[in-house]
Amino acid sequence: MSPGPFGINSRPALVGAKYAEARGVGETYHAAIFHAYWLDGRDIGDVGELEAIAISVGLDGDEFCEALAAEAYQSAVSADIEQAFHYGLNGVPALVFENKYLVSGAQPYEVLTQVVEQIEAEHIG
Repeated sequence: MSPGPFGINSRPALVGAKYAEARGVGETYHAAIFHAYWLDGRDIGDVGELEAIAISVGLDGDEFCEALAAEAYQSAVSADIEQAFHYGLNGVPALVFENKYLVSGAQPYEVLTQVVEQIEAEHIG
């Protein structure tokens, strides 16, 4: 791992994700963003970097940059953030299972296994 700069504003990357999802390349965009930040050490808060990533996954760069300011995508990100706060999330990584169980922070595999086993037990019982 060679993570990008700490303390950046990742909101533009989140807004870009909403646009990418709407264009059918959400998963590809997410993978490219994670790779750019965690492996290449790129600043995913920089619009130029995001545009380059968007182009690399097949999006039009100009349309992508326009979408970053679009109210619809901004509102969608705000709604996601509000939902995260509702769940009690205030950091990453975080996983929510069955809209019921929150696993926050980097956890060992055993913790995730316990959550899945608990859910399975509830569905069987």
